[in-house]
Amino acid sequence: MSGRRWMRSRVKAEIWRRVAAGEPTREIAAAIGYSVRTVEEVIWRAGGIAPRAFRGAPRPRSPLRLRPSEREEISRGLGAGLSLREIAAGLGRAPSTVSREVTRNGGRAGYRAVRAGTAARTRARRPKAAKLARNARLRAEVERLLERRWSPQQIAHRLAVEHPDDREMRVAHETIYQALFVQGRGALRRELAACLRTGRARRRAQAPASGAGRMAGMVLISERPAEVADRAVPGHWEGDLLVGRGNRSAIATLVERRTRYLLLAALPAGRSAPEVRDALVERIGTLPAHLRRSLTWDRGHEMAEHLRFTVATGVAVYFCDPHSPWQRGTNENTNGLLRQYLPKGVDLSTFPQATLDAIAAELNGRPRQTLGWMTPSEAFAETVASTG
Repeated sequence: MSGRRWMRSRVKAEIWRRVAAGEPTREIAAAIGYSVRTVEEVIWRAGGIAPRAFRGAPRPRSPLRLRPSEREEISRGLGAGLSLREIAAGLGRAPSTVSREVTRNGGRAGYRAVRAGTAARTRARRPKAAKLARNARLRAEVERLLERRWSPQQIAHRLAVEHPDDREMRVAHETIYQALFVQGRGALRRELAACLRTGRARRRAQAPASGAGRMAGMVLISERPAEVADRAVPGHWEGDLLVGRGNRSAIATLVERRTRYLLLAALPAGRSAPEVRDALVERIGTLPAHLRRSLTWDRGHEMAEHLRFTVATGVAVYFCDPHSPWQRGTNENTNGLLRQYLPKGVDLSTFPQATLDAIAAELNGRPRQTLGWMTPSEAFAETVASTG
């Protein structure tokens, strides 16, 4: 192998090692001395999934696979007229293992150890033709559901429900992803990747869990009091930023967990930690003391001033786990309702506080099924009256 080819393989291996560690493309390029465009092309050509040659050491042979000596014993046992159960007992194998081995290799009369070993090696060869490339009916159904914006997980589970007795109409969600993203396994039309929720044309590596991204003094949601989770006690809030056009503007949203009462805070000067802290202090400060107990927030660095916020308001701040928006489900749902008034493409810095207050009042005046068709305003007023 030429030095140049060896060097190229070594560099690619380093690229994939760093991708698996979650490093940004720009940092990878700087570390290996190549351009960002070159690194991105290597990743794009593989669909964001490391080729088999760069996935580390090969997996060891499974002890479940039959060894050549065991196939010889099976052949001798069949020749001696032993039952499959007796042969299995002599090998220390399950009878079903021996039965499958004999059935797929000519039966009792036609079984030969060497031929069976050759057939097993042939079946184990990789790469194999993808299931979606071999099964036109399955491929058409998967493409139809992708066009309906179903996720690969939804498709895989639904097909198992609709075809309980037809294994040819089953497919793993990872198979669908690879058919979309991995060059050489593209049984599905590549443009269908745009139907996925992310719309990405390649897989994105997930960085391993680490302490990166933690802010000083963070208290995680796992340490939050039980009274917060059961919504029995009022005064516990969830919060987040609602981001505007180009991620250049934002407003802060606060939702009370028990009553779903909404407060909005304008951020005309930007969404840095000091601006967010001051805006939240002002909004929370309008509440009675017994309705200022806790705030659960995402892990965004706009809350880096959370300790000063707690000192100013007495409100304890708890942070969600990484990539866990459902831990602020009330806030996430409310932010979805807000998009009716504040679409993603607008500049949120142009909305004065008075306008945001009017939007919040309208949402707080909508009856909610979860509140027994009371409005958040009514539920909040009732809570204030009963706990004041």
